[in-house]
Amino acid sequence: MAKKKLPDLFDIAIVGGGPSGRIAALALAREGFSCVLFAPEAPRADGRTTALWRQSIELLRQLGVWADIEIRAAPLKKMRMIDATGRLVRAPEVTFDCAELDMEEFGFNILNSDLNLELEKRCGSEPNLTVVAESVQSVEYGEDRVRLSTATDKVVSARLAVAADGRQSLLRESAAIDVKRWSYPQVAVVLNLEHRLPHQDVSTEFHTATGPFTLVPLPGRKSALVCVETAEGAARLLALAPEALELELEHRAHSLLGAFKLASEPQSFPLSGMTAGKLVGQRLVLVGETAHVFPPIGAQGLNLSLRDILDLRTVLTSARAKDADPGAATVLSAYENRRLGDVRTRTNAVDLLNRSLLTAFLPVQAARSTGLYLAGKIGPFRRMLMREGMTPGSSFRPVR
Repeated sequence: MAKKKLPDLFDIAIVGGGPSGRIAALALAREGFSCVLFAPEAPRADGRTTALWRQSIELLRQLGVWADIEIRAAPLKKMRMIDATGRLVRAPEVTFDCAELDMEEFGFNILNSDLNLELEKRCGSEPNLTVVAESVQSVEYGEDRVRLSTATDKVVSARLAVAADGRQSLLRESAAIDVKRWSYPQVAVVLNLEHRLPHQDVSTEFHTATGPFTLVPLPGRKSALVCVETAEGAARLLALAPEALELELEHRAHSLLGAFKLASEPQSFPLSGMTAGKLVGQRLVLVGETAHVFPPIGAQGLNLSLRDILDLRTVLTSARAKDADPGAATVLSAYENRRLGDVRTRTNAVDLLNRSLLTAFLPVQAARSTGLYLAGKIGPFRRMLMREGMTPGSSFRPVR
């Protein structure tokens, strides 16, 4: 059987096989754009999880993805923060409850592997989307199109390229977009646990002197753990035998969920941050970790990426209604203007919170403690923080 010939020119080429790339491809293809997705197979299974807020879930619901994965996700109804730094100035315990906002849940936590599998299936059956299971090896940005080439000499042209190819993005580097990078003296140890006691749909974050120790619900009596440590501390944890590691983690969790049993292999990731100097180039937009990277605090990473996609979809559908070229400079500027504030605010907020846990400077500790005290005692302030954590700007929109 002859291979299907690719169109001479797509509306949009999306590069990247992670959740951001696949969701962007589905969202734009569903709007009627002719799309091509470059998505090589992932090298190994991903045992990590992602907490998705309501706005992100609504996007997945619109794309027909959520109905098939909701049964494998755990609702997040409360978020509990506990100061376990042991320092002189400590913050009071604070619990954020979705019931205060008249919600059934803040969102859901799901295994990345479950999300990726469903996205891959949906992309493979989407009529307006062509999937190329290869990496892009070179890219040329022209006046009226972008040309992307693979290692097998497959060449595809599109009027706009969406770079979702991660923090080491070929498309971003080819467009000579500068980035600011920084690192933290921390390593995240990530694994899943079974536990004796039910989690009651409560996500618990212990603030420690090395960073957050966070237990996020999974279906049943399981939770995902992100334990942020020094490099030496992470190495010590990873060197422990399974039984010893289970006991150590239970101790750090103050036996809140009873005895632990490992449910996945531990993984570790050095913490770092990155922001792109701009979010657009010639016939190019950046989304997801191609544009911004920060530590796994407050479940902001993928949710911020999906807001990139929501705003990109809005800008491109608006441009099409005016018969505008999707890769025109004015269209790309509109996307960048919509996204810059959110990206910078979230990146700075997560960076500040993480560094506030690491510093021994008393005024910073006092400021953090005061903020959490106010969140615990003042209802309107607490509810504003909850709304802003999920949907930026929602607290400042006029009530209808």
